[in-house]
Amino acid sequence: MSEPQKVADRSSTPPPGANSVDRYFRISERGSTFAREIRGGFATFFTMAYILVLNPLILGSAKDKFGDQLDAVQLTTATALVAAVMTIIMGVGGNLPLALAAGLGLNAVVAFQIAPLMAWDDAMGLIVLEGLLICVLVVTGLREAVMHAIPQPLKQAISVGIGLFIAFIGFVDAGFVSRIPDAANTTVPVQIGATGQLTGWPILVFCLGVLLTIALLARKVKGAILISIVAMTVVAMIINSIADIKAWGLTTPAWPDKIVDTPDFGLLGDFSLFGAFGETTAITVVLLIFTLVLSDFFDTMGTVVGVSAEAGLLDEDGKVPGLGRVLLIDGAAAAAGGAASASSATSYIESAAGVGEGARTGFSNLITGGLFALALFLTPLLTIVPLQAAAPALVAVGFLMMTQVKHIDWDKYEIAIPAFLTIVVMPFTYSITNGIGAGFVAFVLIKTVLGKAKEVHWLMWGTSVLFLVYFAINPIEQILGVK
Repeated sequence: MSEPQKVADRSSTPPPGANSVDRYFRISERGSTFAREIRGGFATFFTMAYILVLNPLILGSAKDKFGDQLDAVQLTTATALVAAVMTIIMGVGGNLPLALAAGLGLNAVVAFQIAPLMAWDDAMGLIVLEGLLICVLVVTGLREAVMHAIPQPLKQAISVGIGLFIAFIGFVDAGFVSRIPDAANTTVPVQIGATGQLTGWPILVFCLGVLLTIALLARKVKGAILISIVAMTVVAMIINSIADIKAWGLTTPAWPDKIVDTPDFGLLGDFSLFGAFGETTAITVVLLIFTLVLSDFFDTMGTVVGVSAEAGLLDEDGKVPGLGRVLLIDGAAAAAGGAASASSATSYIESAAGVGEGARTGFSNLITGGLFALALFLTPLLTIVPLQAAAPALVAVGFLMMTQVKHIDWDKYEIAIPAFLTIVVMPFTYSITNGIGAGFVAFVLIKTVLGKAKEVHWLMWGTSVLFLVYFAINPIEQILGVK
């Protein structure tokens, strides 16, 4: 695959024999092929298809202020629809191998922080407002300007931190790593397996998947990640058919009773744009929107930079091609997620799995989006991939993104320390936003104490102040008397 910091060829002359689709998506120009894009589209879908199960589970398990719950079947349809439409739009309009779907973390905020304060349609209205506000920031150029103001080493650190973060997600989702119960007589927060030992067939499937994936990568086998996902799903299905295992988690690798199901679009358009202001105080609403915007803003920033860097698409100045269009589509996706009651949709770091398979253009999004569209009707069939079969891909991609750490000057403390905090805070707090915030604040602080405050871009100052507010949101709410 391309070196992470290799600048993509942007020759204006199309390669000989390139057809109109190739020229539009610049497939040959970026050193890719249709086969690589297709493999990448499949790999991205299978590494993020879990959202079809997880998003309905999170949102469907919560109750709003009036005790109402959202229908799980309708949530599955809404989740698949938004992912399909916005991923395809990103491919055609942004030409990046960047898929979108309901954001994890953001959906938890909606389910457990916002919904208890108001009705579901009011909560989803806040998501629409958040998306529209992000679009305004993009149109005014502020969002893109912030991204360009970030020093290149910090962008590289963001990519490395995301690599560790998604590898950790892979280990946790597969059950290879688990949280030790609070009642345990130990200060160690996590452990191997569920009991301090690796037990059960699902864990074996994950371990074999990791070994298979790294073996294929080491031999530079084309389609290594996708081959591993498919192979281990087959293995998991065979094991499950023999042992009838109950510990797979959200997805059981068993042939479904039916392949085709009818989608239920009942939640589409079920939102109230300004209804939240009638359910709680204006200050509370503003703080909720601020939290959503800040989280979405910087999660997307880290994801776009990380995936683009891994694909070798950053230019000489470390900028993402067509960034304005990409960010506008991402903002529209947030609003679309709220309008469909699927929670805020955002760019997915799992897109790096597709990049690992060779995807370099938005053409791969047509494949990923098409599979999400199929999932509207074929959900029983397309969600048989257990996390234990898909998670090895996240571990492998984490390694690939980790290689960018070599580009950071570790002897220069004014950048090395912020880079270090960016990298470690992401996996340790399970949040891309927290890692970026820690790095930004540390960068501004160190530059100031070294007498180099004038070297810091004013937007870095502004975003660092916002991050201080973000980190101190709880005491601020207490001071303002917000419950």
